[in-house]
Amino acid sequence: MSYRSSRSTGPSTDPGRARRGGADVYLFPAVVGGGLGDIEEVLAAGRCLARAGFPIFLYRGRDRPLPRSVEGPWDWPPLTRIDQLRPTASAALTVSPSFGLSAARHRPGPLGREGPWAVEAQEVEASYGPGRTLHVSLEEFARTLTSREETRERLREGGVRSRALAAGARRARAAQEEATFRVAFERFRAFERADVLHLYATFRPNPAFAREFPSAVQVGPLWSEGRGRVRRGKVGENREWVWYASPASAERIAPSVAAGLHGSGTSVRVHVRSPRPWHSVPAESTWSFATLPEPSAAWRRRFAEAEVRIVTGSRSLLEAIEVGGPFLYFNGILGEGSRARRHRPEKLRALLDFARTAGLPDDVRRDLADFGRGRRVADVVGRVASHSGGWRHFALAPRSVDFRPPFHDAGALVVAVARSLARSEAVASEVVARVRRGSNP
Repeated sequence: MSYRSSRSTGPSTDPGRARRGGADVYLFPAVVGGGLGDIEEVLAAGRCLARAGFPIFLYRGRDRPLPRSVEGPWDWPPLTRIDQLRPTASAALTVSPSFGLSAARHRPGPLGREGPWAVEAQEVEASYGPGRTLHVSLEEFARTLTSREETRERLREGGVRSRALAAGARRARAAQEEATFRVAFERFRAFERADVLHLYATFRPNPAFAREFPSAVQVGPLWSEGRGRVRRGKVGENREWVWYASPASAERIAPSVAAGLHGSGTSVRVHVRSPRPWHSVPAESTWSFATLPEPSAAWRRRFAEAEVRIVTGSRSLLEAIEVGGPFLYFNGILGEGSRARRHRPEKLRALLDFARTAGLPDDVRRDLADFGRGRRVADVVGRVASHSGGWRHFALAPRSVDFRPPFHDAGALVVAVARSLARSEAVASEVVARVRRGSNP
């Protein structure tokens, strides 16, 4: 990244800049959830915008360290890193993960602390003037649940048994908990901001979520793009599986993964990338571990050339689909024994629905479902390793369902929004309103 420094945080008085239009792009990467995918998603959007010809900036005020984990070996788009603003266009587009949490201003009341990019967001707004700054907010993948669904999910993850969920949900509704959630959700997602475009990427839109939260815009996935499909891992001496093991509970199923590989009679190396050291590791010498972020080019090469990928969250899931070839998905489990339950299962449900629509065989979908629940792990791994049944011809193309262009692809929509904003007469709130109505930007 190049580094440039100049000082200007007030609205430009250059009339030529206003006439010539254009849009500068500012990336505000941060960790919002527990994984690093929030950072990668912002950078993926930045790569889309850079390929479309927009100038990309990483602006952080002087003497303000970047948010945690941002200084890492990421796959940055071509950009200019600055600590002082000097606009080169008449409009600005910022990209952040969940703007209401990462870039919103301080709010009175509990949990009202400003986001790690709030200062920079305000300075960008001040520099480009009213109506010429548009904030793109990348929300959690496939988390398009209604208030009623969120209430049931909160109870389920809290340990309420399936047979008691309906009664618990009725009590919560009677106690106005659904209404309380709805108000808090709209507040902490900053839905009241007319200049913030909230994008909820998913495989297929949820009409009920759209009716309840009309400010939320559902779109197809934000693919990494530009990385393409590569050759699959060789069957033979150099077979390797890679496991992006972000959930702490991944370590719990590791012995079953090892048992499944051993029982299949195949010799496979396993490379585990985890944010934390494991306390117990499989005895096999063919397992290797990385607890620090790896250089992005080396990780992409290892990930792409692996025979099988075990992925989690959303970014590694989407990348596994893009690369092609077989993969397994595990986003973590909570509880023990009969009380074990999936963590954030909406992503697995969305994947299974997408796989069904794409024609993935029944046995493969059943294996994906059980592995994601932490069930039949050894059996599923053995089937994948031996290319049994539908795993022999695994194929799942990167696409979305029931979206029309440019809403079918979050990256394409972000580029279309930036191009609309770049017109000299464009007003950010009007661009956002058109997209919220489902119209082209």
